[in-house]
Amino acid sequence: MEDKLNKRQRPKLDMNILKRLVSYISKNYKKRFILVFICVILTSVSMVAGSLYLQVLIDDYITPLIGTSNPNFGPFIGAIGVMIVIYSVGTLAGFIQSRVMVDITQGTLKLIRDEMFVKMQRLPIKFFDTHTHGDIMSRYTNDTDTLSQMISQSIPQLISSAITIVAVFVAMIVTNRYLTAVVILSLAFMLSITKNIASKSAKYFIKQQESVGKVNGYIEEMINGQKVIKVFCHEEITKENFDKINDELCENAYNANKYASILMPTLGALGNVQYSIIAIVGGLFAVYGIGNITVGLIVSFLQLSKTFIRPISQISQQLNSVAMALAGAGRIFNLMDEEPEKDDGYVTLVNIKHENGKVVETKEKTDMWAWKHPHSDGTLEYVELKGHIELNNVDFGYEENKLVLHDISIYAKPGQKIAFVGATGAGKTTITNLLNRFYDIEDGKIRYDGININKIKKDDLRLSLGMVLQDTNLFTGTIKDNIKYSDDLASDEDVIKAAKLANAHDFIMRLPDGYDTVIKGDGSSLSQGQRQLLSIARAALNDPPVMILDEATSSIDTRTEKIVQDGMDKLMEGRTVFVIAHRLSTVRNSKAIIVLDHGRIIERGNHEDLIAEKGTYYQLYTGAFELE
Repeated sequence: MEDKLNKRQRPKLDMNILKRLVSYISKNYKKRFILVFICVILTSVSMVAGSLYLQVLIDDYITPLIGTSNPNFGPFIGAIGVMIVIYSVGTLAGFIQSRVMVDITQGTLKLIRDEMFVKMQRLPIKFFDTHTHGDIMSRYTNDTDTLSQMISQSIPQLISSAITIVAVFVAMIVTNRYLTAVVILSLAFMLSITKNIASKSAKYFIKQQESVGKVNGYIEEMINGQKVIKVFCHEEITKENFDKINDELCENAYNANKYASILMPTLGALGNVQYSIIAIVGGLFAVYGIGNITVGLIVSFLQLSKTFIRPISQISQQLNSVAMALAGAGRIFNLMDEEPEKDDGYVTLVNIKHENGKVVETKEKTDMWAWKHPHSDGTLEYVELKGHIELNNVDFGYEENKLVLHDISIYAKPGQKIAFVGATGAGKTTITNLLNRFYDIEDGKIRYDGININKIKKDDLRLSLGMVLQDTNLFTGTIKDNIKYSDDLASDEDVIKAAKLANAHDFIMRLPDGYDTVIKGDGSSLSQGQRQLLSIARAALNDPPVMILDEATSSIDTRTEKIVQDGMDKLMEGRTVFVIAHRLSTVRNSKAIIVLDHGRIIERGNHEDLIAEKGTYYQLYTGAFELE
């Protein structure tokens, strides 16, 4: 079955990833990496020198003592001292290497996690829409864990083994060419077996790492959806789906470790066979006087052959860790190589205030938002943002050649409230995503106070568009910190003012530590209505000219809705507002109501006009139709 697999579908070790990883380490820890390299060389040379010195020890010091009536052990003790020095140098170098590699490993993983997180902040929303959160998390945890093993052990081991193999091979040729030929013949057989087993093991280690990402993604999704799972009694189906993914992981892990576990015993057995052959051939050569072979030479060569086979076995063993780590590194580098969100805007939006008759840009609480308009004569004009939004003949699709919005034209004058109504999937939220430039349109124009939004810097654009979403996102920290998320330079007075505007001040003051009360990231200690009020306060603090309210009251009770709606009414005063609501009672006072269906505008007008038309809106409002 495996042989029938298309070769293109088989995972392969990408050595470019290994080169990139080594380059990454050497770039950030060049001096320490050089020190490790020197220590590896000293360790390898020490092993070879110790093996070669065995011949001298036996032939020049031990053999002459045999049969001597009054042996002089002085020279022999001195020779033992030389051997102790040789191996001590190797031991000390190995200790330094291990200690330095700990620093390199942990420092590298920290840099990788930092770079991943920084890069993640620069990725477009589309990336997070197409990748599960669990899979992304797996890159920070499982994939970096495999890298830890590789950097701390596999890379030094591979370098050490390569140097040792070359050094020992040269030493064996110098020692005896006949016995070296025996080693080469047996080595060719061992390498063919190693290659066959290791390639199968590596393939499944790569698959195992991919399966771990799938399992993490599914678990994260199921944890987030536990209430829904229990409400609809979906536990058994969820378990069955998990079993399929987990079985895939189990099978890949089993196959990977199956081949990995038989590799070392196989190589060990072959190494023992080779050791025996060398001993037999060397003994026969010594008996028949071939090649000037002595007992000391045989013992020394046997030690060299062990030293030669050991790194080959170590390389074979490390290939499994390397395969798994390279799979993880590939996923990490794929995230790092993702195309960041492009921002070709050049128009700057700023907060300004007036001091002594002059306009001053500021990060503090401001008089107004404005855009910087440079004139050809070099003068600079600050033009106040009014909040005039226009969508002209906009087409858009999340996937190429598959539009979800068709010829959308909407005009919102400063201070007007525009409501979007329609079934799920009609395109309401998509329009707000386009206003924020989370996605760019296929065709048409979106203008903000007459400026094409593609020309406005994305950060400036988004800061000037306040949003209150149906799903509130709070962060671990104090109530004050969560409100200040939209403006971290805001004063405590501004925070309290925003909270009062959102009707959140009273419930905040009833909390144990008021504005300094610490909440968890999911805000589980607060009610849904309280979390929503904090979202409104957060949006109000930035004082933007345009607000987007995406079904902000759809998941709270009627009594709480009145409190939240009152807060939103205060928030909407004097601003251009886009509202998405399933509860049509909340959009009656809108200047214009846009009815959407499958990405097209089918009706528009105020509440009275649409009721009079007795079309889709009338049927929705009177209950003849229901929003899905």
